[in-house]
Amino acid sequence: MSRLLRCAIALALTPIAAQASEDPGQTMVRLDSVNVFGQAQDVKKASGSAHYLDQDTLEKFDYRDIHRVLRQVPGVYLVEEEGYGLRPNIGIRGSGTDRNSRITVMEDGVLIAPAPYAAPAAYYFPTMSRIHAVEVRKGSASVQAGPRTTGGALNLLSTPIPSEASAEVDLSVGSDATLLAHGWAGVMGERFGVLVEGVRQQSDGFKTIDGGGDAGFGLNDFVGKLRWVSAPDAARYQQVDLKFGRNTQDSQETYLGLTDADFDRDPNRRYAASRLDNIQTEQHLWELRHLIELSGRVDLTTVAYRTEFARNWYKLNDVLNPGNGSYIGISSILANPTLYAAQYGWLTGQDSPADALRLRNNNRRYYAQGLQTELSMDLSGDRVSHALEFGLRLHRDQEDRYQDDDRYRMVDGRLVLTRDGAPGTQENRVGDAEALAVYVQDTVSFGNWILTPGVRYERIDLSRTNYSTATGRRDGVLSVNETDVSAVIPGFGATYLLNDRVTLFGSVHRGFNPPGPASGSTSEKSVNGEFGLRYGRDALAMELVAFVNDYSNLVGTCTGSSGGNCNIGDQFDGGEARVSGLEASLSHDFGKGGALSWPVSLAYTYTRAEFRNSFSSSFEEWGTIESGDRLPYLPEHLLHAEAGVVGERWRLNLAANYLDDMRTVAGRGDVPAAERTDSALVWDLSAAYRLTEQVELYARVENLTDETYVVARRPAGARPGQPRSGFLGVRLSF
Repeated sequence: MSRLLRCAIALALTPIAAQASEDPGQTMVRLDSVNVFGQAQDVKKASGSAHYLDQDTLEKFDYRDIHRVLRQVPGVYLVEEEGYGLRPNIGIRGSGTDRNSRITVMEDGVLIAPAPYAAPAAYYFPTMSRIHAVEVRKGSASVQAGPRTTGGALNLLSTPIPSEASAEVDLSVGSDATLLAHGWAGVMGERFGVLVEGVRQQSDGFKTIDGGGDAGFGLNDFVGKLRWVSAPDAARYQQVDLKFGRNTQDSQETYLGLTDADFDRDPNRRYAASRLDNIQTEQHLWELRHLIELSGRVDLTTVAYRTEFARNWYKLNDVLNPGNGSYIGISSILANPTLYAAQYGWLTGQDSPADALRLRNNNRRYYAQGLQTELSMDLSGDRVSHALEFGLRLHRDQEDRYQDDDRYRMVDGRLVLTRDGAPGTQENRVGDAEALAVYVQDTVSFGNWILTPGVRYERIDLSRTNYSTATGRRDGVLSVNETDVSAVIPGFGATYLLNDRVTLFGSVHRGFNPPGPASGSTSEKSVNGEFGLRYGRDALAMELVAFVNDYSNLVGTCTGSSGGNCNIGDQFDGGEARVSGLEASLSHDFGKGGALSWPVSLAYTYTRAEFRNSFSSSFEEWGTIESGDRLPYLPEHLLHAEAGVVGERWRLNLAANYLDDMRTVAGRGDVPAAERTDSALVWDLSAAYRLTEQVELYARVENLTDETYVVARRPAGARPGQPRSGFLGVRLSF
């Protein structure tokens, strides 16, 4: 059992059906250890709340939006933005959701944000179509993943190399000229394996720009994998995997939302001033992984990785105040269109003076590279078993901002360029991070107990180099700000197997979030605890967890995506805060083993989040705080329910999602309409029919009842959820 607890699931590069073979002449592909947790059955024994969404679960609805996928996991909070999940906002247990920057996000066990330490905001996210499984881990397991341990870890497992020659093609079309084409092919021979995979995704979008214009997106994603394994008679088993990929995106997306009055009239409208808004991205990925079995009880897994990411989001930033020559943020204008009547008129297409609208070339480049290794030791005994893990990560990343502003006037509903800004004259700086992370964790099994003590150490060197915005050149350094951060992050979990049906578990660990380069803030710190119960019998499974995250210092970060109206990158110390809640999940299959299966499931989250001290802040989402004020963008109730019926060759599934309203600004008591999102009940329906073993037809309708609701008021103004959308597809397996 201890070895099972130690092993990680076939990490994306491992065949689904690979097993240790007793035939010495047969190739044996091993499992490696660089992951959040292990096999799906390990979740039942985990000393903390853990969720594993396998391929069958993901295919029930064939979602292409990670937000919709994660709604079925309790304790996960989501803030939609453009309706397609291209730039998701995910938080865990009240960690904060802005661009996933407050949780640890990985692909195949490797950090995947553009610059995970220097600038963790997720302007890149793996394409959901090529994700084979999803892991979510909360509690003390965050110590193992790091560096951000406050909420939890999200690990996306990519398509594995198949154990025999096979391929799949998935084609679907849907509302708003949406197209998805996804395919992969691969094989594992006696010593060598290969996989190639590609995705094309595009849509015209569901919004309409005043006066016409493109509101859609196009995305291309390619991944290749190669594998070598040692000979069956080798003294030590070894495995080498090479993974490489390229992802590009061209999206006509904006930060500009709507006033409440305009949202009520047409939630899918876009103002004329957003017509030129566009983000183009390009990501490259290289990963070399080596596993060696040093002995029957000791494995060593090492991964060298590098990612490069470039993006330029050209978008409306602010609008001129002719009275004093300053510029007003678009969120302020939409919050009070009466006060800023002239500026609102220019946004909606009325003629304006020269230089009235300022569009920003948000031109940034990132890289992240590193080496991480994990040594796993099985020290099983007659009565007590130890599964020791020693982990090391050497990491470096960088964010390079080289931005400028262009100025436009509005003429007959069209934007006309009046001044072209020189590159580097708005922002000209580089943020760097170097990190050393070490952790040790022991899984101790004896009797009915499983104990998991662990500790992580993070040493982070941060710097920001500022260059002249007057010239835009980099022939001289204006200033360098350097910060050193170190943290010891302990954690302890305990699981008690009461009997073969009931498991009790609990954990406590230190929550940690490092500051950004030259942020002026201290690290975010908290003490996080949970206690839960799992029950499983035949086709019935349930989990009930109570949790509390007690912050000694909560940190807020100013970003354009959080609303702006502050210096981008500034961080704010919020002091003491507490997030507590209850998570419940239940699943049962009423017809398991029969001609018809009737699966049902339920996931519920209750959250209470409040500040525990009083202070005043220029952070837009906080403002002036009194002890007891509720935190913004954290719903009190979340509910996901599913019911389905599955036959021999077909399936039908219905999902209901209740999304509670959220404050968008901290406070207490009654919430003004302009400072909250809407509650909503969103239904999704899916169906599939397998014509042959190789051909499956499927269909789904998202937002079946065409619910209209405000999902967010950031970055600026009211933003709608995706309207009713239908899709038809075919999946071919070879």
